[in-house]
Amino acid sequence: MSDNNPQKSCMVGESLKTLAFLAKAMSDENRLRILLSVSKGKKSVSNIVEELELSQPLVSHHLRELKHSLLVSVERNGPFIYYEITDARIIKILEKLNMVATDLLANRTTF
Repeated sequence: MSDNNPQKSCMVGESLKTLAFLAKAMSDENRLRILLSVSKGKKSVSNIVEELELSQPLVSHHLRELKHSLLVSVERNGPFIYYEITDARIIKILEKLNMVATDLLANRTTF
């Protein structure tokens, strides 16, 4: 990649910090499962707990992290709180990362 590549030049300084912040938020398997769950529509904590068979405290913890990272939005409707993915592009990125990871792991010879 040459130094004049526009893709390379936009990935510096603060943008790398932002990217690392989001990557860290998505670095947990349960958070990824939650993101996939709420990408299908608004869900309450209890719906996510039931669907993913995780404990309520664990789901709540991960939802706080995802909310803090701006990956999920929160909507209050009376006594109920619903979570939804903030941007569908997140799922497309996860799908591409999965393809890359699958290809890399298929070609590995050692760890």
